[in-house]
Amino acid sequence: MNHRFKPSPPKPKQSALIIGRQPLVEAMKAGKAIERIFLLKNASGDIIPQIRQLAAEQRVPINTVPVEKLNSLTQANHQGVVAVTAKVAYLDLQDVISHVVDSGETPLFLILDGITDVRNIGAIARSAVCCGAQAIIIPDRGIAALNEEALKSSAGALERISVCRVDSLLKAIDTLHLNGIKIMASEMEAEKQLFDCPWQEPVAVIMGSEDKGVYPALLKAADMQFHIPMKNGFESFNVSVAAGIILYEAMKQRMAAV
Repeated sequence: MNHRFKPSPPKPKQSALIIGRQPLVEAMKAGKAIERIFLLKNASGDIIPQIRQLAAEQRVPINTVPVEKLNSLTQANHQGVVAVTAKVAYLDLQDVISHVVDSGETPLFLILDGITDVRNIGAIARSAVCCGAQAIIIPDRGIAALNEEALKSSAGALERISVCRVDSLLKAIDTLHLNGIKIMASEMEAEKQLFDCPWQEPVAVIMGSEDKGVYPALLKAADMQFHIPMKNGFESFNVSVAAGIILYEAMKQRMAAV
């Protein structure tokens, strides 16, 4: 069986801004996917609380910025508000879990913690699709934007996998646990090896940044930690390469169990 991922060319996408207060409210009420909102520091007015409420309901990050930042984004009358439209559609984590389970599949998710290189995220998404993972979970802050470069690096995979953006990875782990999904963390100092982990079970894997690793609170919340064996005492794999190795081992074990 050929498991090679052969994506169709991604459709061209244009960067888009939503400029001004009322246009943003109308776009959000219409269900337009928003990547991030840039809001002028000390912005006031009747519509600002509505923008904040809609952003909270839709889990859209708000960055409070000086006017110079807004002016650098557009020369138009921005009224203290500029939003960047999302390149991917963000989905609710519980909805994705329910869909995967109802489809008769065993959940295999990735949790990305502090990965700021868009090319790494794109490469991780490509490996995820190739190896049968169903979803990627990202925080609303501290991670690279899923922009045009990320889409290009993923060869279209980011448009083929569910992406869940959450306001707290710890809360996301609670949701996963409530649904019977085990949390695994890739950690260089762990005793257990990748190959000894039960990848046939419903699992979500935490991948941390290359410089800081997985956040300590997330490591503590994990059910199991493991490391990828290496030779020659070299420092570590690139995070996207490590994710590919982990996902391939999960796919191999699941195929052998069929």
